[in-house]
Amino acid sequence: MIEKLQNNNVEISNQIHSVFQLSYTVEAKLLDATDFPPLKRPLESYLKSDNMFFGYLENRELAGIIEVEFTNKCTNINSLVVTPKFFRRGIARKLLEFIFNRFDSKLFIVETGVNNKPATGLYKKLGFKEIKQWDTDFGIRKILFERRINN
Repeated sequence: MIEKLQNNNVEISNQIHSVFQLSYTVEAKLLDATDFPPLKRPLESYLKSDNMFFGYLENRELAGIIEVEFTNKCTNINSLVVTPKFFRRGIARKLLEFIFNRFDSKLFIVETGVNNKPATGLYKKLGFKEIKQWDTDFGIRKILFERRINN
């Protein structure tokens, strides 16, 4: 089940923060990153964020989260994380498909580390195209994808 998370609630934000920390610890290892800014994101940034958070719940446990910023021009997928014990169950795909159906956008954008093969593979399978790559100040090579809807 996927539901909108009330990130302005301290208890919910704590759960969001916990899932992000668990998932980003694994991603940092995938990217061989010693300095990984997502792991430094404070609880307050979730509480005060104007972005929308949607959670995938399995047996009432928060198994995955997608964070989006919707404008009239595009839907920016700011974060997509899955609790490690729920990896390889299709949760990230389900969250992305939910966002594609929920938001009437012509353009969806997302970025990740180039060496995050599970994420880059999923984005490509779901019709995202690579736009560019660049090196960050903290030593990670990033990749930007977009998915355009043509009507």
